[in-house]
Amino acid sequence: MNVKADIKILTDRARVAQQLVEGYSQEQVDELITAMVWSVARSGPAEKIARLAVEETRLGNYEGKLTKMASKCRAALADIIHDKSVGVIEADDERNLIKIAKPIGVVGALTPTTHPEASPVVKAIAAVKGRNAIIIAPHPRGKKTCQLVCEYMRDALEACGAPRDLIINMEDPTLEHTGELMKQVDVVLATGGGAMVKAAYSSGTPAFGVGAGNAVIIVDETADIDDAVTKIHSSKTFDLAASCSADNTVIGVEDIYAELVEKLQAQGGYLASDTEYQMLAETLWSDGHLNPDIIAQSAQRIGELAGISIPQDKSFIMVPESGYGPEHPFSGEKLSVVMALYKVENLKAAIELTNNIQEYSGYGHSCGLFTSSDQNVLELALGTKTSRVMVNQPQASSNSGALWNGMRQTFSLGCGSWGGNVTTENITWRHLVNITWVSKPLATPKTLPSDEELFGAVMEKISTGV
Repeated sequence: MNVKADIKILTDRARVAQQLVEGYSQEQVDELITAMVWSVARSGPAEKIARLAVEETRLGNYEGKLTKMASKCRAALADIIHDKSVGVIEADDERNLIKIAKPIGVVGALTPTTHPEASPVVKAIAAVKGRNAIIIAPHPRGKKTCQLVCEYMRDALEACGAPRDLIINMEDPTLEHTGELMKQVDVVLATGGGAMVKAAYSSGTPAFGVGAGNAVIIVDETADIDDAVTKIHSSKTFDLAASCSADNTVIGVEDIYAELVEKLQAQGGYLASDTEYQMLAETLWSDGHLNPDIIAQSAQRIGELAGISIPQDKSFIMVPESGYGPEHPFSGEKLSVVMALYKVENLKAAIELTNNIQEYSGYGHSCGLFTSSDQNVLELALGTKTSRVMVNQPQASSNSGALWNGMRQTFSLGCGSWGGNVTTENITWRHLVNITWVSKPLATPKTLPSDEELFGAVMEKISTGV
């Protein structure tokens, strides 16, 4: 097996295709991405893809997968369709600058087993929006689903007169082939586990990776509790918590904690006992590693593995927790319908706890707050080391962009230096183009201010004799 040669065949095909569309107009580019999304989001293909994703991965549920295909893909297209990505994309008259977008070339996209249905679509339209080609390396457990998705999109490209090889799916996604792919492409877009992201950053190719998720949600004393529990429930149970943005921890301030827990139970939350804490901990983790058998499974299936009978009307499991770090495993990311519960005195304590939890797991990713106080929102945003703060929203479907907020639509969430990433942004087509800056002389040149204006009182504080 000559891995290097195998991958070169793919990258050569992708480069030929990319060069054929490098001169495409904005209208041609936008027709392509529109056709790509329609090919998979329309009735028929969307259902077929959703069914295959559940059958192949045994993660999540059909309803969640179908929603991502039918709604998320449409929303991702609507979010970028009117963006200018060809030629001059921005003119700054004040600084007399012009920005021109140019393709990077070939994008290598690593997709996780939790989103083999919609993640390839969102990544592909971001790449093609910038007139790039994309080679997708799926998780082996989702390779059939990814292949089906890509074939639909390749057919759509061909129907529009564009080369099919603008999108290529790696049919044999071994570690060796994926590693070599990251070396041969022009930029890597890595969504998946920590090892995958680390490999992307170590490939020698420019890479956009994501940090681990471990969303912490705070409910303060000013919150609409009914609204909060409805949204927490929808976020925690969507696609059986396959998203890294699903509510991993809920912190309630003591004034409303009892009401919050009671209403979460009424919404389908199963409150674990002290005895069940240990049973669940031993089921969810082994030697500090998350048990893959519990990821994106139903509450009943997790209970069965743990030896706990979970009633059929319960859709998520709540585990009271008291600390953070390795000795308090439920403070970490769980990728399941299991959620940690904390009670704190006030918002200040909640912010401190959030930082401690996420320093252990999920640093830089996201947190949320249910509140009616703008001051509390600002206090949380200023006090946490997170890239996203969702206010009065279901976290899982809001972090990556939603119809009810202004976040860019994506499946790749940068977590900044806190999470070992190069950006805190939601990664879209803007990260997959090179920008040429054209600078013209200013009509009126800038002048340096006087020392008194520029340095002010500092001049008196610093000795001039040193």
